[in-house]
Amino acid sequence: MNIVAFRTLRVFYEKHEDCAAQLKTWYRKAVSANWKSPQDIKTDYPSASILEDNRVVFNIKGNEYRLIVKFNYHYGWAWIRFIGTHAQYDKIDAKTI
Repeated sequence: MNIVAFRTLRVFYEKHEDCAAQLKTWYRKAVSANWKSPQDIKTDYPSASILEDNRVVFNIKGNEYRLIVKFNYHYGWAWIRFIGTHAQYDKIDAKTI
């Protein structure tokens, strides 16, 4: 997958060092993945939540943090839409961010 906005992840984990390893691992796995459907993601990340509009919510560091990614499976692109604490996630609309 081609990941758009890695900088967003980097800026976040520089401020929240406790999740740096998990976000770096997610990034490496996503870049090397060939996900063609939400089911492919669920195989690798069973706790991921599949939303409308090809969005997926990943639980990071035991669900302390949430990562929302929008996918274009056909072209192999993934856009980082949100990364934040669980409390911050509760204040946004994951379907439109």
